[in-house]
Amino acid sequence: MLDEMTRTRVALPTGVELDVVTAGDPAAPAMLMLHGFPESHRTWRHQIPEFARDHFVIAPDQRGYARSSKPDGVENYTADKIVADALALADHFGKDRFTLVGHDWGGAVAWMAALQHPGRVARLIILNAPHPLIFQRTMFDDPDQRRASQYIRAFRDTAIDTMVADIGAEAFFDKTFVGHANPVKLAEERAHYVDQWSQPGALTAMFNWYRASAIQVPAMDENPPRPAFLDAPFPPLQMPVLVIWGMGDTALRPSQIVGLEPLVPQLTLVKIEEAGHFVPWEAPAEVNAAIRGWLAG
Repeated sequence: MLDEMTRTRVALPTGVELDVVTAGDPAAPAMLMLHGFPESHRTWRHQIPEFARDHFVIAPDQRGYARSSKPDGVENYTADKIVADALALADHFGKDRFTLVGHDWGGAVAWMAALQHPGRVARLIILNAPHPLIFQRTMFDDPDQRRASQYIRAFRDTAIDTMVADIGAEAFFDKTFVGHANPVKLAEERAHYVDQWSQPGALTAMFNWYRASAIQVPAMDENPPRPAFLDAPFPPLQMPVLVIWGMGDTALRPSQIVGLEPLVPQLTLVKIEEAGHFVPWEAPAEVNAAIRGWLAG
């Protein structure tokens, strides 16, 4: 179905060009969908046709991914620049307010955009992406989450760039996803991943999202000073929020959905037991039904 969508190349005032898939009536309410690592707009291949029925859906390949711009330097992948991309993309299509949907790193950007620009985000939908306060807090308070996040330390080490260059994108795919997603559905997408990761500079750019992040990921034997903000008041979100969580996620543990209520007063939480981290395409019918029900409510 994605082959039937409109694909455009959008030059943004933030200095990058993004490949963008759009679908639906441009006059309809906007729904902006942000994918995460290590994917592309294809994360949403089961959601785009469904929600284009009554929304104007905008699904970019974010900076650093697939064939979108890959600026050099870790400093070009900080959250403020990626949030600015999202807002500029909405501006490009004349959308002042929109429903913002994010998965994984796209969800991290979505949380930040909603916190910093509540006037732009009418509704927020998060799929397996932790609230920034809870994620950082669990790095200090939940050994299970700290253990599950040690891969971030590996991704921040530039030695991985050389390793991937040596073994190739196909071998890295086989090493990366084994045990982390539905193997049958993953096999169907293998060629798309390998093609996108094989674009010049793609994997380094993707890793740069981790390198630019301010999140502290201590080693298992470290005991660093606890950041003061973890125990200080944190601003609650102002809009309705739907959090959908694949409970089989091996990278983001169940602690990520504990304690959300004070931070998200208008929270709806939907747990999908039979899905893992890649819930948008591992359990598309359940995800679409959850979003549809929430929007109707």
